[in-house]
Amino acid sequence: MPFNHFDEHGRAHMVDVGDKPITDRRARAEATVHLGAGLLARVLDRAVAKGDVLGTARLAGIAAAKRTADLIPLAHPLALHHVAIDLDSDPAAGLVRVVCSVRAQERTGVEMEAMTGAATAALTIYDMCKGEERAITVTDLRVIEKSGGRSGAWIRGEAAE
Repeated sequence: MPFNHFDEHGRAHMVDVGDKPITDRRARAEATVHLGAGLLARVLDRAVAKGDVLGTARLAGIAAAKRTADLIPLAHPLALHHVAIDLDSDPAAGLVRVVCSVRAQERTGVEMEAMTGAATAALTIYDMCKGEERAITVTDLRVIEKSGGRSGAWIRGEAAE
């Protein structure tokens, strides 16, 4: 049977990865939150009514990456060894770039965990700021790098976009 999420009857099922070798798996994903320069300045000064926006977003992203299998029906529960959320702000553009990095020794990749972490951190920023600005947007959720497993390393390049 081909390696996919459908059985011979076309029904969705979890792929059996039990016979795959355990390898070092890594992935990084990103999302961008467009706040506007004024709101971002208040976020950086911790002057938003709901408190420490970026600290809360960092914790939310880490927690979400660890719970990916609870949210994505066919994702495998994985023992993650490391999750990091980096939040890089661009005050002139009024945006925050969220990057979630994940690492595990597993039989399947950690791209979904990285994307779930980045998305949740970005959504947390939105949630904590929406009372002050309704025009916030979250864009460009994507995997930017992965390694491990049979397909090896992959890095999103300008030519691939």
